[in-house]
Amino acid sequence: MLKDRIRRGLASLPLEPRVLVALAVIAGLVLALGKIVEDVVEHESGAFDKAILLALRTPGDLSRPIGPLWLEGAVKNITALGSPTILTLVTIAALAYLVVARRYRLALITGASIIGGSIAEQVLKAVFARARPDVVPHLVTVESLSFPSGHAMLSTITYLTLGALLARAQPKRRLRIFVFCVGLAMALLIGTSRVYLGVHYPTDVLAGWCFGSLWVCLFWLYARLQTGQASTDETQDENAR
Repeated sequence: MLKDRIRRGLASLPLEPRVLVALAVIAGLVLALGKIVEDVVEHESGAFDKAILLALRTPGDLSRPIGPLWLEGAVKNITALGSPTILTLVTIAALAYLVVARRYRLALITGASIIGGSIAEQVLKAVFARARPDVVPHLVTVESLSFPSGHAMLSTITYLTLGALLARAQPKRRLRIFVFCVGLAMALLIGTSRVYLGVHYPTDVLAGWCFGSLWVCLFWLYARLQTGQASTDETQDENAR
């Protein structure tokens, strides 16, 4: 009996190309994240971080970012999309939709991914305890620690997770790609805005993107395996009848 269950479990693993790609992406993210963390811990990223922060400010007046006057306001609006308040509202709306649609398993996995990610972000900040950059004046008020960027990490987790959920509901492949890319673009814009506003080092944001993407990939892989197992169990039940 145990042997049969093991055989069924192995047979149910959906090792199609998408899962293999996810595993490859996870491996790449782990390597990239390891390099970023090593550079930050060894204080080897200072020149890189400083150069980018200074490049985004007007020479001779570091309180002014580069670009037209309206750009600063637009970037502040973009960065607000990654604030805890907005992300919480978006998450609640998404979970409510899944519950109303009776997708309880998916709602549980989605909630665990986003809520668990927010907890992990706080733990990581406490572990690395990196101070905010003082290279240029901050254009928005910040109080928490710097590494990794919470806006970059949590917006990546939230918008990529929701993008993947909405993509699954699209009938055509190009629509699925478009929806997922919108979620990805949101995360990239929010993370970039934190550097533009001078409140994060570029390596903070890169780490946030990597941590967030890795988190999403792990939960996506878990959800995929759970879906495959559930489908197999339903098929076995139908055959038993």
